[in-house]
Amino acid sequence: MAESTAPDRTPTRRGPDPRRRSERARTAILDAAAALMGEVGFARMTMEGIAARAGVGKQTIYRWWPSKAAVVLDVFQREAGGDSEPLPDTGDLAADLRTVLRATVDEYNTPETDRISRAFTAEVQHDEDFARAVTEDLLRPHMRAYKERLRSAREAGEISPDADLDVAVELLTGPLHHRWLLRTAPLTHDYVDVLVDLALRALRP
Repeated sequence: MAESTAPDRTPTRRGPDPRRRSERARTAILDAAAALMGEVGFARMTMEGIAARAGVGKQTIYRWWPSKAAVVLDVFQREAGGDSEPLPDTGDLAADLRTVLRATVDEYNTPETDRISRAFTAEVQHDEDFARAVTEDLLRPHMRAYKERLRSAREAGEISPDADLDVAVELLTGPLHHRWLLRTAPLTHDYVDVLVDLALRALRP
């Protein structure tokens, strides 16, 4: 009897996609760190605790992050919307600033972001190394984005040529964070609009 020459149509079994599996593990780790940050705080949080909460081995965490501080920085970066990007530049400085600051208000008004941000801010107050990492990896890139947009506005004559751009950034962002941190009043889009109008009134030529 001659052997069949028909092609073998038996479905080929494929193993799980390691990229998808790794992304699930990474997301689980960040979710676990975010939950623990709010529940026990940074000081009491451990890599072992993150691993147990995420259902992964501790070495899986160390594959991506060298320390729990690095994990938490990524948590906050995720909550803040990812890496810092340039501010919009439509030619209308006031409109661009309102767009960005309104989005910031919306983030802070999200319960999960508020909870993580407050735990994060509390840790910055008494851990100098952590505070330094936060400043270099998170705050400075965001402040540079504001500064570059203001520099463009200064070159276009929208603000005074001798305006101190570092102070101008603090003038725009500081009051918002003060109101959020101390809960002195609600964070609203109307507040952002008033803040931008007052700041630009002070900065215009």
